[in-house]
Amino acid sequence: MITDSIVNSIRLRTLACLPGVLLLVLCNTVFSEPPAAPAESAVTVDPQTKQVINGALKYLASVQHLDGSWSLKDGRDGHPVAMTGYTLLAFMAAGNLPDEGEYSKSVTRGMQFLLDSIQPDGLYRGVSQGQYMYNHGIATIALAELYGETRSPSIRIKLQKVVDVIIKAQNTTGGWRYTPQSTDADISVTVLQVVALRAAQESGLAVPQDVIEKATAYVDSCYEQGSGGFCYQPRQGAGFARTAAAIYSLQVLGKYDDEKVKTGSAYLVNHLGDHNFWTYGNYYAAPAQYMIGGETWRNWYSHVKEILLGKVIKAGDVAHWEETLEGKGQMGPVFFTAVSVHILAMPYHFVPLYQR
Repeated sequence: MITDSIVNSIRLRTLACLPGVLLLVLCNTVFSEPPAAPAESAVTVDPQTKQVINGALKYLASVQHLDGSWSLKDGRDGHPVAMTGYTLLAFMAAGNLPDEGEYSKSVTRGMQFLLDSIQPDGLYRGVSQGQYMYNHGIATIALAELYGETRSPSIRIKLQKVVDVIIKAQNTTGGWRYTPQSTDADISVTVLQVVALRAAQESGLAVPQDVIEKATAYVDSCYEQGSGGFCYQPRQGAGFARTAAAIYSLQVLGKYDDEKVKTGSAYLVNHLGDHNFWTYGNYYAAPAQYMIGGETWRNWYSHVKEILLGKVIKAGDVAHWEETLEGKGQMGPVFFTAVSVHILAMPYHFVPLYQR
């Protein structure tokens, strides 16, 4: 549950880290810092939404496995590395850390599961090779954010290994795809890797400048001039989810004021009715519009919040989602609940990646 003491504690933690972050940026400028958000962009979590967030966190804690992981559905073989990454980020978005918050123990257990899953070569154990880099990316984002908040040496050692895998897996296109050995790329895999690199760099790990430049060039190559949106791969046709992933990628790559980010944001607004990959798309659209700020973010959050609150399932003080606008599909309640919490909790400003 979110309390004023948790909010104040984490704000003080964030302020305490600022000198180190500033030194890192001055000594190793790779990503540009975002401009300050305009004052009129302020969005808050209302009491109804806060109650739903707290109920959803209770649900997520209740379905955590004994080994600390979460899985896609009821079975234990449902992408535990990826689902644990998504769920940890949801808990962090609501102010929970290994030593902070009502669900600190759940966070600690989930974090330890990911750390224990990292093999000596930097690959996560038990992940299907067919779509390996999806899992690798989201889990690494979670660990990088946790390291940035805790500065635990035990996290850093293994975090460096998984970050090195991402750097080495970038291919000649400048992007990433399903496996570390892939020779082509797509925007849905690339976004997770660049966000992981940004989170790692902000936490103090080095990211080579040429990796950032090549990644930026790849995302730019997916832009569709006529529509203002972005394609899954170059020249394949723009879409909502792929545009959200692309403009978020450009932002974390430092291109906050890029014209493509502006036209991509407008594309998202004009395609709000696109239900295809709605949850996945909004996982990227929400932070992208948040960093744009102002009326764009205020209107976006209001719209998405209305949809999510209309789909939530409540049972007493517990809440979860089994679907959003695209239907149930194959994802399951853990994914839908973790993503929904992450989006709804963004006005708490606990995720360093989104700070302006």
